[in-house]
Amino acid sequence: MSEKKKLQIALYWGAACGGCDVAVLDTDAFILDVAALADIRLWPIAVDGKYADVEALADGELDAAFFNGAVRNSENEHIARLLRQKSKVLVAFGSCAHLGGIPGLANFVTRDDIFRTAYLDNPSIEPGNRTVPVPSTPVNGHVLEIPKFYQRVYALDAVVPVDYYLPGCPPAPNQVKAAILAIATGNLPPRGSVVGASDRAVCEDCKREKSEKKISRFYRPWEIIQDPTKCLLEQGIVCLGPATRSGCGVRCPDTGQGCRGCYGPLPGVVDQGAKVVSSLASVIDSRDPEEIERILDAIPDFTAIAYRFGLPASLLQRRIRA
Repeated sequence: MSEKKKLQIALYWGAACGGCDVAVLDTDAFILDVAALADIRLWPIAVDGKYADVEALADGELDAAFFNGAVRNSENEHIARLLRQKSKVLVAFGSCAHLGGIPGLANFVTRDDIFRTAYLDNPSIEPGNRTVPVPSTPVNGHVLEIPKFYQRVYALDAVVPVDYYLPGCPPAPNQVKAAILAIATGNLPPRGSVVGASDRAVCEDCKREKSEKKISRFYRPWEIIQDPTKCLLEQGIVCLGPATRSGCGVRCPDTGQGCRGCYGPLPGVVDQGAKVVSSLASVIDSRDPEEIERILDAIPDFTAIAYRFGLPASLLQRRIRA
């Protein structure tokens, strides 16, 4: 009897922090099962595969590719298109690939703003040094090339078609395990589905006691001694649970932190940030515009909180300057 052919998979880290790769490793002993059932053809942090090796594959030769991170530069886009071409199934793995994630907050500023902060108006830079990265630089008769830094951040599906979305910052290890097993067994939902999450709001899975929410002040978590049994939002702690898809195991509220929104919008919600604005506005116990402004002033950088994980995939997508 011939041995069953192993799955051919790839994992890639785009514009992200690396937490999604750690989430794969956090499956603990299951990672050995992955090695037994699959050949990992590309995983930059763990195996010595090269881009050229992937380019040499036949189209569709990879059974699945897990792309984590947003698309911030030309290298990210090149690998996104390459893995799409070479893979039967492409998974947007984690918040950054799913919605743009934390890197997507850079869409509130311009590329020039970022370069100015990082390379020009920075006290650690050598005085008088005004050098910023450029895609091509002549060096000793050769041309040194680095990825082109784009004007904005993109979610993965803004660049290539995506088959499945595995949300979270990062996805919980049990979800990673379930997604890999679903691909291995062929037991997959319809293409375009969000996997490893529910259709309920985080609030519906949160065990904290809930009553009518009326907020006269918002607090940072360290500014108040919490009631560990009571809804965080009712205590004035910003929580995005009403606007966020569940499936994470209510990890943040269970530890006394408001939901950050990393699992993305509920089904049918076009713009998660707008849903957050609506949810918080509905619990403010005032009709006086000045008092409402005072209450909201306690939330630092309100827009960034509302769009913390999903600005590139929102209706806004980015800030436009004249």
